[in-house]
Amino acid sequence: MSNLITTDHIRNFCIIAHIDHGKSTLADRLLQATGSIDARQMTEQVLDSMDLEREKGVTIKASAVRMSYQAENGQTYELNLIDTPGHVDFGYEVSRALYACEGALLIVDASQGIEAQTLANLYLALDADLEIIPVINKIDLPSAHPDEVAEEIGNLLGVPADEIMRISAKVGMNIDCVLEAVVNQVPPPKGDRTAPVRALIFDSHYDSYKGVIAYVRVIDGQIKPTDSLLMMATDVSVKPVEIGIFAPEMRPTGMLSAGEVGYLATGLKTVRECRVGDTITLTQRPAAAPLPGYHKAKPMVFAGIYPTEGEDYENLKEALEKLQLNDASLEYQTETSQALNFGFRCGFLGMFHMEIIQERLEREYDLDIIVTAPSVEYEVVTNEGQVMRIDSPADLPDESTISEIREPWMKIQIFTPTDFYGAVMELTTKRRGNFLTQEYPATNRVMLEFEIPLSEIIIDFFDQLKSRTRGYASLDYQFAEYRPDDLVKLELLVNEESVDALASIVHRNDAYHKGQALVSKLKDLIPSQMFVVPIQAYAAGRVISRANVKALRKDVLAKCYGGDITRKKKLLERQKRGKKRLKMVGNVEIPQEAFMAILRLGED
Repeated sequence: MSNLITTDHIRNFCIIAHIDHGKSTLADRLLQATGSIDARQMTEQVLDSMDLEREKGVTIKASAVRMSYQAENGQTYELNLIDTPGHVDFGYEVSRALYACEGALLIVDASQGIEAQTLANLYLALDADLEIIPVINKIDLPSAHPDEVAEEIGNLLGVPADEIMRISAKVGMNIDCVLEAVVNQVPPPKGDRTAPVRALIFDSHYDSYKGVIAYVRVIDGQIKPTDSLLMMATDVSVKPVEIGIFAPEMRPTGMLSAGEVGYLATGLKTVRECRVGDTITLTQRPAAAPLPGYHKAKPMVFAGIYPTEGEDYENLKEALEKLQLNDASLEYQTETSQALNFGFRCGFLGMFHMEIIQERLEREYDLDIIVTAPSVEYEVVTNEGQVMRIDSPADLPDESTISEIREPWMKIQIFTPTDFYGAVMELTTKRRGNFLTQEYPATNRVMLEFEIPLSEIIIDFFDQLKSRTRGYASLDYQFAEYRPDDLVKLELLVNEESVDALASIVHRNDAYHKGQALVSKLKDLIPSQMFVVPIQAYAAGRVISRANVKALRKDVLAKCYGGDITRKKKLLERQKRGKKRLKMVGNVEIPQEAFMAILRLGED
């Protein structure tokens, strides 16, 4: 099959859009229109294979599919659609998928217009030098205003507004026009089938029978079953177990040539050895240089994951190992906490990625887990000039040995209707954000750009932004740099014992009110003991807030009706001494809600 189609008749394209603008629905309609999937097998979101993807309406894993299409000119074309994730946490996967294509369909919702992630992915596509085909979707909605949206896209891309396609993926309106536009506007792949093999890995997943399945776009050369292949970044050699295409299920073909998209079953045991962005070449006749742009996906958000029952520790370890087979961006290492015993410190690409992993652990592996408050990775410079990376506040060295603490800052873009300009400004400045620039892409919409510390946006920033703008604002962010600031460790002492799982690193100006809010919250959550339990917030060498959980008290005077007052005093004194002794040996159980209290501080 590979030899029948010349590269002139191959079109590789992807769909970029903000979440919920109809990307997966359009992919479904394209599969139906080209007859790539049987009507009996048709379900909604065919390419989204995970239950979580269907529920949340978000593509989490990139996927690919080959379609055969007979165009109006009578020629048959091979169309390779690479479906990319829309969420900002999976930006690296998106960038690799874009490099596997020559064109992109830019989908914009007719009722919502351009949003932050649409723009972010559009800039990635322009960097990858792709042909952009703008499409306005959901024109059948009562709230659609396609003329205004067309104007907005026209201004952004410099194309006439009346030439932009208008479709409804849900009802299948104008889908043929999209396929014709792909054939006519997306350039065919360039590539030499006789040159040394170079293939880009744009995604991978783990199969228990065939090992790691690498999703590849062959740039140059031909890959055959007898070849010995080399991963250039990880320096791992493999013999392919199977070579094939996605149609949309995996179908062996025996060979992949320059310009084609397909898969290689490698037999490797972990996704780490076959990373997204790596270049595959031949061991005997390697390419001179790998394809550009490879880098390791770096975790931005860290949290501790602990089993609620100690005996589930091994099951949790096994579950994380299995998840890492499928998701190379998940990192974890063992961690011990005084309050929560044994668990793992995990690194995630962002909050959404963390939420997905948490849900998968609970659903797919049936685990009860506690996830501690998320934190970010700090750079700590000691007095000797040594630079340390710290992702857990409990690991912060003694304050007297620290010269400075640097925290990660992000560049964020917020798209919002102009009515909410003030609300967005107030939210970001309250979170230590610096205003940079603003643009007005349409008459009643504004794009605001800020710099803000990552620690300020990982907890509830997005929820707050949505509630203050009635759900209209959208957010995108990229890492900017590490900057020094006046940061301190905020510790919580329960019964004069530091609870490491509740420690956090905060700005000195915020320490007092954050400590106070946390102490008040914990006072309500920690059950009364037989003795008084003091809860203290401790920062910068002193206690900044304190509250007591009152003791349960037995009425020891109940049997003293009448009689001398000294007898009553003696009984109360004895009770007091007993409680003091209890307090010295007493162990305070901290309920799970306390660990979520940090997350919910901003809600009250």
